[in-house]
Amino acid sequence: MLNGHVVAVVQARMSSSRLPGKVLEDLDGRPVIGWVATAAAAIPGVEQVAIATSDQESDDPLAAWCRESGIACVRGPLDDVLARYHGAARETGADIVLRLTADCPFLDPTIAGQVLALLQLQGADYATNTQPPTWPDGLDCEAFTAAALDRAAAEATRPSEREHVTPYFYNNRQAFRMANLRCPIPDLEGHRWTVDDPEDLARARRMAPALEPGPAFTRTLRAAQAVQALPQAARNEGFTLSVAREPLVPSTRFERSNRMLETALRRIPIGSQTFSKSHMQVPAPEAPQFVTHGRGGRIWDVDGNEYVDMMMSLLPVLLGYADAEVDAAIVEQLDKGIIFSMPSPLEAEVAELIAETIPSAEQVRFGKNGSDATAGAVRLARAITGRDHVIACGYHGWQDWYIGGTTRNAGVPQAVRDLIRMVPYNDLAALEQALETNRDQVAAVIMEPMNVAWPRDGYLAGVRDLAHRHGALLIFDEIITGFRFAAGGAQELFGVTPDLTALGKGMANGMPLSAVVGPADLMKTAEEIFFSFTAGGEALSLAAAKATIAKVRAADVPTDLDRKGQILTEAVEAEIAANDLTGTIGLAGHPCWKILTVQDHEKARKEAIKTLLIKEMMVRGILVNASHNLCFAHDRADLERVTAAYRDVLPIVADELSTGRLEERLSCPVIEPVFRVR
Repeated sequence: MLNGHVVAVVQARMSSSRLPGKVLEDLDGRPVIGWVATAAAAIPGVEQVAIATSDQESDDPLAAWCRESGIACVRGPLDDVLARYHGAARETGADIVLRLTADCPFLDPTIAGQVLALLQLQGADYATNTQPPTWPDGLDCEAFTAAALDRAAAEATRPSEREHVTPYFYNNRQAFRMANLRCPIPDLEGHRWTVDDPEDLARARRMAPALEPGPAFTRTLRAAQAVQALPQAARNEGFTLSVAREPLVPSTRFERSNRMLETALRRIPIGSQTFSKSHMQVPAPEAPQFVTHGRGGRIWDVDGNEYVDMMMSLLPVLLGYADAEVDAAIVEQLDKGIIFSMPSPLEAEVAELIAETIPSAEQVRFGKNGSDATAGAVRLARAITGRDHVIACGYHGWQDWYIGGTTRNAGVPQAVRDLIRMVPYNDLAALEQALETNRDQVAAVIMEPMNVAWPRDGYLAGVRDLAHRHGALLIFDEIITGFRFAAGGAQELFGVTPDLTALGKGMANGMPLSAVVGPADLMKTAEEIFFSFTAGGEALSLAAAKATIAKVRAADVPTDLDRKGQILTEAVEAEIAANDLTGTIGLAGHPCWKILTVQDHEKARKEAIKTLLIKEMMVRGILVNASHNLCFAHDRADLERVTAAYRDVLPIVADELSTGRLEERLSCPVIEPVFRVR
């Protein structure tokens, strides 16, 4: 348990852009800052209260109020609030600092005391109730040790880290022990009890007469409800603006990543569970290789580097990392249990939701990953038709029935390899030939309804007609396109309904869940085949899926992704053209999932060009590999960051191509494709 002198430090200034002088505005007979200071003094464990304000003349009235009130006032740089806190900790002799802000008059001492106790009891470096934010905006508090503050003050360099004090802690989770206090009442994270603008002040003045400074949380909630003061609002707008204004910060520290890779390789083949996430697919050693956490559309690696994530874990994170509604559903279910001896009601509830959303779905069976679903659909098709052969178009997972037809077929019996045939996309003639060659033997045609190329007019319907004419079923692999191209997937977007569908990835926003769906007359055969998992009905993933699908439909997530994708595509294609790289570098596919295409150049092979591009993008804080995998949480600042990085990087690629020595000048090995051309 941590002990020592505990000081509550309240940051305050008079020069607010939206409501100048707000901290000294009257609130039921006392200034806003007075409410905060009174609540701060009532926090269990706090021994002293100090105000940290700027050394600007505009803050002289605030310093005068502190003198009159007998409260310590520490002054420092206007924009370097981290330096102010560091100075306040030293002047007051603090061993532990509780960070509060002057625009939160309804701060609850009990909740702040719990955050402080969490830090002390867990021996953490940093404790908060904002990571993620589950309490109303206005009850925020953060506690940290003086030692952690010393380190942040010495090492933090980004303007947003200096201005907002604590981002350095949660951006570097590998270096600081962190704890978070969640709100036990759901759906309060968007409520606004702060004083940022005139409307907030008017609302606070309506609430204040019913409250004493520092009341219990439940009293504040009742008072706020009584005056209808709980609007949903953007949170931490100042921090968001600070990050958006920052220039791109080069990511050059990869020491921890490389040390962790050495450790991982001793126990894990390729050091990862997924080829496409391994060191083999990044420009190692000058690249991130291990990630500590994600938030929205961004991730942080073990060296503290921040990235706009254009990989999104290979597409399952549809809404964004740590989505509040999905996380709340998981936490609520966690209190009930994870997996049971009988089915959970969630199985039927999520199946019903899928049936309402996906055109081909009347019945549903759940798996845990995409390969489960595609393999289950193929086994089902074989059982229904009594045939063995499969024709595939696209990528369909790791299991023998499919991977035997690729260059990664080691360990797959030849007899299994002989049952799979690959055909190109948008080529009905090739499909018809494959069906004719294997007449009366093909159980199913399985395909991604769209990948790099848009389907030609009549193509998908033509595939279905050809399959049916030859007695085969059509399976759509919508592991990626489901819930992304439209709520009902590519089959809704293109108006072609397959016999069976494999779903996964974005269905549960990153939780492991997949499904085989289809009409009841076909799915009844699932009672005969063995498609059964101990964790098939695992409840946390089902709870996540229920929340995810509901949000996809309510917020029209696919339309949002399409719009963002078009904005980003137009901007990036303009940069490609401006650097005379059209034909060498391009983007193809649906706007929400634009695939990065790189072609051989007369002076360099495509693999080397792509390696340079990825390396330079990562250095500029953009994690990208094969495609632009957009999520709902990606915002305008993220898209502008990606565009700015391309604006920096594409001239470098063009210049290196002009030397004729691009590959030999690379400072890392060329990234080779997972699947090699035969």
